[in-house]
Amino acid sequence: MGTIKLERPRKMRDLVNQTQSNGKLPGPTPRAICVYCGSGKGLDPAYAKSAQVLGKSMAQAGVCLVYGGGSNGLMGEVARAVLKHGGHVTGIMPENISSIEPPLREVQELIFTKSLHERKMLMFERSDAFVALPGGLGTLEELVEQLTWAQLRHHEKPVVIANIAGYWNPLLALFRAMEGETFIRAGLEARFLLVEKAFEILPVISRSWDPTPDHADTSLF
Repeated sequence: MGTIKLERPRKMRDLVNQTQSNGKLPGPTPRAICVYCGSGKGLDPAYAKSAQVLGKSMAQAGVCLVYGGGSNGLMGEVARAVLKHGGHVTGIMPENISSIEPPLREVQELIFTKSLHERKMLMFERSDAFVALPGGLGTLEELVEQLTWAQLRHHEKPVVIANIAGYWNPLLALFRAMEGETFIRAGLEARFLLVEKAFEILPVISRSWDPTPDHADTSLF
């Protein structure tokens, strides 16, 4: 099967336990992580809790949050958690969306772009890795775009699917169906890291992220 789960459960537990015991990540610390998530909170309280846990862990590790700039839903939860614990937040929002989704004005850096395309490219350029928490169509679109770029070797930055409370199970099943029908072929696998708990995210990114420069080949654009 092409989709990649890079950490087996026992290795994952060992990795997280090591991080929690000594306070250090198992590899280099990324400078900034882009988090995709919903402008709503969903029905399961585990989603908001996971956003808070991720935001706190990023702030404590000194990792900047790059996100969509909104103040509502999981977007607001993760950003406020980073701020609450002394971390840095960069919000990037298209000008026309600010009237629909109010931006979080408390962030250290709030950037308004002319278009969604400009926003997504800026989020990509400013981030060392990408995380998808539960969310709606926008979150799905952003996640699949990064998976497509990784599949085509446009970048080698880690892409994490945070399958909180099994939220992304239908998408994972679709990936398996695509593989079964050979629409995802050998050598063009969907390259991602799969975790089930928010506290697992930073350790697996640290283990997988290569800090050497020039990992983005923008010649595709």
